[in-house]
Formats: sequence, C-alpha cells, structure tokens
Amino acid sequence: MKAMILAAGKGTRVRPLTYDLPKPMIPILGKPVMAYIIEHLEKYGVKEIMVNVSYLHEKIEEYFGEGHQYDVQIGYSFEGYTTDSGEVVPQPIGSAGGMKKIQEFGGFFDDTTIVLCGDAVINLDIKSALFEHRRKGAKASIICREVPRDKVSSYGVVVSDKEGRITAFQEKPKVEDALSNFVSTGIYIFEPEILDLIPSGEVFDIGSDLFPLLVEKGIPFYAQNRSFSWIDIGSVKDYWEVSQSVMMGEVAHMDVPGIQLADGIWSGLNTSIDWEGTTIEGPVYIGSGCKIEAGVTIIGPTWIGHGSHICKGSTVVRSVLFEYTRVLPNVSLEEMIVFKDYSVNRGGEMRHISEYVEGEWGNARDRRTKRRPAVEQEPAVVNAA
Repeated sequence: MKAMILAAGKGTRVRPLTYDLPKPMIPILGKPVMAYIIEHLEKYGVKEIMVNVSYLHEKIEEYFGEGHQYDVQIGYSFEGYTTDSGEVVPQPIGSAGGMKKIQEFGGFFDDTTIVLCGDAVINLDIKSALFEHRRKGAKASIICREVPRDKVSSYGVVVSDKEGRITAFQEKPKVEDALSNFVSTGIYIFEPEILDLIPSGEVFDIGSDLFPLLVEKGIPFYAQNRSFSWIDIGSVKDYWEVSQSVMMGEVAHMDVPGIQLADGIWSGLNTSIDWEGTTIEGPVYIGSGCKIEAGVTIIGPTWIGHGSHICKGSTVVRSVLFEYTRVLPNVSLEEMIVFKDYSVNRGGEMRHISEYVEGEWGNARDRRTKRRPAVEQEPAVVNAA
C-alpha cells in the first residue's frame, strides 16, 4: 500500500497562521500536523508517500526532506509555475488533478493507495480499513464519520445504501439540503484504475468532481463509517479548541513534551522562571529558552512557544503563544492565539498588532522590553530666502 498526502491548499480559514505556514505545518504540541500523519502511516508499514505541494511548498520540503528521519520515502509534486523573472507562482490544480499529474509524471499509483488531507491528526486502523475495502471489492472507499447536522456544511456529505455503497456525494451542502450527516474525513482508499477517470491537464477536485463521477459511472464506491480519533483543523477556532483538548490530555497518544517541573507544568531546556509572586496552574508548557518574570500568572491549558518572554505582572490564560512572543508588562491575554504580528480570540476574530494602541506583545528577539512612546511630529522649519 502507498500513500498520498494532500498539502497544496492555502488554508485560508486558518489565517493568520497560514500567512507564514502551509496548513500541514501548523504545530500541535510543537510538531507539525503532517509529521503525525507520516508517523501513523509508517506505523502501518506504509513506506512510499507522495505529497502534492504548492503554497509555501519550500517549508514542507525543507522540513521533511525525503523522509529518511521517519524511515519512509517521501516525494513531492509542485503545482505552479515560474515566471520569466524567476518568481515561483503557486497554482493548485485540484486534489484529483494533482493525483493525475503525479501519475502521468512517474506512474506512482500502481498499487492500492490511501489518500489523506494534510491537516488532520488521526488514529485510524489502516489495516482494518484496507481489509474492508478489499472485502467489498471496492475501487474507491471513503472513511466517514457522523457529525451533528448543523456542522455538515463544512464537509463533504456521503449518502450510502445499507451495504455501504455510495449513492450520492454532496460537497459542503447547506444544512437544509444535506441528505445525511455522515461526512468524509478526507481519507480515501483508491485502486490504480481510478486514475484513468481523472482528465489530464484540468483542475479536478476529488470531492466535487471525481466522487460524483464515480457515482454516475456505477464504480464500486463504498463508505466506511468508523469510530476513530479525528482531529481536524478546519478553522483557527478549531485550532484553539484542539490545542486545549490536547493539553488537557483528552487525545490518546499525544503527550506534552519537555521536563515536568510540577503537576501539570512542563518546560523545555534552558528556561528561566522567577517564582516570586508567580502563579502557574497547569496544564502549561513553557518552551525552551523562555523567560518568565516575577509576578506573572499563567493559567492552563496554555502553550508558550520557545524563546518567548512573559514580562512582570502579565497574565496569560488558556492561550497559545507561538515562538518568540514577548508579552509586555501588566498585559492580560485570555483565550488567545498569538502568532507573530497577529492575535486571534476564541471566536476567531483576528487583529493586527497595530490595532492595539498601547501594545500587547512583541517579538522577543527585540531587546526593547518597554512599550515604545508615540513619536510626536516636529513642525517643519522653513528657511526664509
């Protein structure tokens, strides 16, 4: 069995994180989502993995390389082009179009292949899913989950008969139009002949184009309704909720890294904490090289990325601070994600640092720790002729 990870999208619903990171590189417990996927595939003996990339592709390729550190082989297919001036322009061609491009280039899909979206952490029993796929004689299978009906518009909705054969597929329908509340998890199993149905040189999507075509042609196409852990980062609000759940230990096999300083408190190496007047209530992770000044209050679940600096008198509550964040003195951050020049609250509202008049945080690499005073404009001096 082979695998393909879909990693070419821009992840617009996870901005501002994806202003600087491709979605598969968004970290959970300090590790990119895609790393968890690769580790899970390797656990089930899946060693050959293709990844289609486009937006910020170099960050994925530089981090994972050819996969040797994971004991797998990883190949990449870039979707885009280079201008006459040398500028690299991402241009995704659809998830199925990306598969077709790979097949025409090197014939990768010559075996049963599991295809996964690069933005979810899963613990699917791949061996069992493959067994059911083959037992039913399926040419294509979708791994499904049941969700509340009011959530269906965020997913591809799957309709199947009592044997599990898919009779209809709706890509992100309105709630009132949805024919079921069983949805695609973005995990598919394909036989090689499915690639023959994808047109060459066209933008073609798996959900909105390929699946309706399979239904129309009567291809053996089945749903597998399975119970398994599926952590999907569909939006920045989802990311906050996932981070909270993982820190609370609600997700099996995902443990907070670092050295445990006290019950519910972990840190990386070379971290300085002034405990005078400081309160830390776990679960809290404080990354390597962080400085926590006296009189600080940190309430978990909170993740503080490496190299960060929490100044005296400040309060951080149920938040995620990315690396090198300096929280200025006497500032209170509650249920926030802070990523470079942006903050996002629990409801998904994004603000740029310039919108905070007094300043709330900054770059911990900047040696200036105080708020910068406003610079008054001096009147221009006009010399008489």
